[in-house]
Amino acid sequence: MNNWKKVYSTNETHKAEIVKLTIENHNIPAVILNKRDSSIYNVFGEREIYVANENENEALKIIENEISFT
Repeated sequence: MNNWKKVYSTNETHKAEIVKLTIENHNIPAVILNKRDSSIYNVFGEREIYVANENENEALKIIENEISFT
């Protein structure tokens, strides 16, 4: 993933999906990398959202301006 940048990470699946879909709604391809532990407890690790290097700044602006988890 040399040409991809992490723009968001969370331990909550639904938040990762919302961020990914919001970015994709702006025609920016995004992927979720699941770094969640596969143990029986499944409580360690995060989901990380990655976009291509050239889309990093735009994706970060989209996240900042359009997404709020309050």
